Amino acid sequence: MIMPDTVRTRFAPSPTGYLHIGGLRTALYTYLFARKAGGKFILRIEDTDQQRQVEGATELIYQSMRQAGLDYDEGPDVGGDYGPYIQTERRALYRQYAEQLVRAGKAYYCFCTKERLDELRAACEAKGETFKYDKHCKSLSQEEIQRRIDAGEPYVIRQDMPTEGTTTFEDMVFGSVTVENDTLDDVVLLKSDGLPTYNFANVVDDHLMHITHVMRGTEYLSSSPKYNLLYEAFGWPIPHYIHLPPVMKDTHRKLSKRHGDPSFEDLLRAGFLKEAVVNYIALLGWNPGTNQELFTKEELIEAFDIKGINKAPAIFDMAKLTWFNAAYIRKMTREQWRKTAMPYLARALDVDQLADVDMLLDILQPRVEVLTQIADLVGFFGRMDEDYDLALFAHKKMKTSVEQAREMLPRIEQVLTSVKDWTAEALHEALFGLVADLGVKNGQVLWPARIAITGKQSTAGGAIEIAAILGRQETMRRIALSKRKLGL
Repeated sequence: MIMPDTVRTRFAPSPTGYLHIGGLRTALYTYLFARKAGGKFILRIEDTDQQRQVEGATELIYQSMRQAGLDYDEGPDVGGDYGPYIQTERRALYRQYAEQLVRAGKAYYCFCTKERLDELRAACEAKGETFKYDKHCKSLSQEEIQRRIDAGEPYVIRQDMPTEGTTTFEDMVFGSVTVENDTLDDVVLLKSDGLPTYNFANVVDDHLMHITHVMRGTEYLSSSPKYNLLYEAFGWPIPHYIHLPPVMKDTHRKLSKRHGDPSFEDLLRAGFLKEAVVNYIALLGWNPGTNQELFTKEELIEAFDIKGINKAPAIFDMAKLTWFNAAYIRKMTREQWRKTAMPYLARALDVDQLADVDMLLDILQPRVEVLTQIADLVGFFGRMDEDYDLALFAHKKMKTSVEQAREMLPRIEQVLTSVKDWTAEALHEALFGLVADLGVKNGQVLWPARIAITGKQSTAGGAIEIAAILGRQETMRRIALSKRKLGL
């Protein structure tokens, strides 16, 4: 087969749970590369390791890909000309190709038991050597092999690796990589249950699906010579390799689901916007060559270039992601922000009890960094802590005290009672009119008003905005309650 002119890339996750950050970045880069080249982006599910498979994980992968905006041209749930796109549905193919390698002398049947392999591994460890299969079954005669197969003895098919010389391949990020052949193990290609290993299935599928460029993590750099030897054994063209540096939690440890690091779904549940997460992840290990940080998906496609991928690991910085998220919130239109924030607001309090929800949303937009902060910022609108400490009325900068509040609160109540049209503008006029009449500082009126209706020192919005949002009845109820607390 001649390598097709059209770029064809694939993302091939295992259904072992939620899509983790490193996997999402691989999917994103693979998608961007294909779209930039005007090619095809394929989703393939590699589920041959049945013991690690998690029920429902395949559907979670579809969901995460859709949420991230990574629309694929071919895949299990969208179809295509080279399906099936789930490996266990292709199992009959793999035996055919594995046996072809046996006939060509590039692979062999292995009947070694788990007990023998464990003993071999223990012996290697005792000598401080890396475990390698000793090619014990390679010397079996054809008659012996057939007899054992006919007897129903379980077996695997192993790749026959060369023991001398080197294997070299080219990577579009790391350049020329050479591996000594005597370090390569005779890996299993076909397991005793008839399913292929990842090492074998990904080569067969990439060839049959006409994949031209393979993107994956640097953990597969050492395995690439094994894949190349398989391509050469079949006489197939070798795809272009693009190995990506790992995403790290810190300088010592990779980001990992096993260590409780967040998945894409975890970040969305934590209140991060999917667009912000995708934008940030795009810059984890790739540099656009400019100072631009905020990208739309279309801008990422236009800017993406393999030359910008770094060789060094990228460190996932939650603070930086939070900055991205806040930037995305700030640039939302009012309507976009309302649609995004309302579900969080509605879970935090009864919005029907508020006099001006839109004003509250306007107050929140420049303050919120992640959407889950909304509940903490608005809780006092739903219920004021009536046991707040009277010491909150004392504020050195505002020149207020508990005694000053006792004098001021009845006057605040009086001017607010006279407000006919309960709007922020009318409330502003009334309270600042009181400031002028008394000849005091603004804070000497506004601070006791804020504490009286919130019971909090720090709030989203000032006294006037809060009163407008709460409405007349609730504001006056809270002022009356605070007067009683002050002994009035």
